[in-house]
Amino acid sequence: MFGGFPEDLLAQFKRDYAERQAMALGYPMPSFADKSDLACNKPQADPVGDSKTGKSHVVKACEGGKEKLIRFGQRGVKGSPKKEGESEAYRSRRERFKSRHGKNIAKGKMSAAYWSNRVKW
Repeated sequence: MFGGFPEDLLAQFKRDYAERQAMALGYPMPSFADKSDLACNKPQADPVGDSKTGKSHVVKACEGGKEKLIRFGQRGVKGSPKKEGESEAYRSRRERFKSRHGKNIAKGKMSAAYWSNRVKW
């Protein structure tokens, strides 16, 4: 209990609050709480009202008969996808990210680093 309120009541309040915030901003409020709602290996942007995780994207990762809901990417931060005529600074930024997270990216589809690399970098 938190402040005399049962945990399930607080969880419901948080869900309702996030939904109202998203509707007020004009964003649809998809339900990513259940991985059965998502297609395998198709990353999607998380709703803006979802500040619980602080992550910008969600994907249901499927590999070897296993499924896992993965949230990835820092909300509000843009990656640095390769662009034609990009500056040296952006190329260097992308290479530093890949170097820093290379070990985790190599783990494959069941890691957040893999999806962040694929979608945002």
